[in-house]
Parts: sequence; C-alpha cells; structure tokens
Amino acid sequence: MIHQMGLYGEYFHAIKIGKKTIEVRLNDEKRRKIKVGDFIELLKVPQKDEILKVQVIDLKKYNTFEAMYNDISFKYFDCEGWTMKEMVEETYKIYSPKQEKKWGALAITIAY
Repeated sequence: MIHQMGLYGEYFHAIKIGKKTIEVRLNDEKRRKIKVGDFIELLKVPQKDEILKVQVIDLKKYNTFEAMYNDISFKYFDCEGWTMKEMVEETYKIYSPKQEKKWGALAITIAY
C-alpha cells in the first residue's frame, strides 16, 4: 500500500541525503493504517515540487513524544546535539500537546 504525507523542506532534505531515517507522526487514524512493508510518498511542502518514495521498515508506538525521544537516538531524526527540551518544543510546533494526548506518537523507520 502507498500512503501520502507532506513533509517540510528541511526534513525532506535530511531524508533525501540519508541523515534522517525515522519520521515522527501522531499515531492518528491515518497513520494507524500504515504497515511495515508499505510505501510512503513524501511530498515536500510548502513548495509541493518534489516527491520521495520511501519504504516503512519499522513502526514503534509511544504515549508521548518525550518517551519516543528517550527510546531512540536523536541521530535517527537528524538532530544530534539537540536537548530533550528542544526536541519536544520543535515537535509541539507541529503537533499540540492535546493531539499528543489523544493519539500518542509514532516513530516510522524508513528506507529511501
């Protein structure tokens, strides 16, 4: 199955060059349909001028983003040298704590 997701340019580039191998999402209804072996077409936003097709090689569910970041090395998110506070604050610029509480977090390990 092929899923589609938008991804901001800097994160898109990090996946394209192989520095980011885990994509962070809410574990919402759309993401619960993703299975290991599926493909994701990542659309670079806001430009919408480039697509990367990646394969899902692992999925890990967490109650919170902080629990995810405690479990997985920051290097897989292309965030080496960041603090936990920076990781969580940057994630909250995309997803709210209310959304996190409702859905939980999902780490999608991908291969490009």
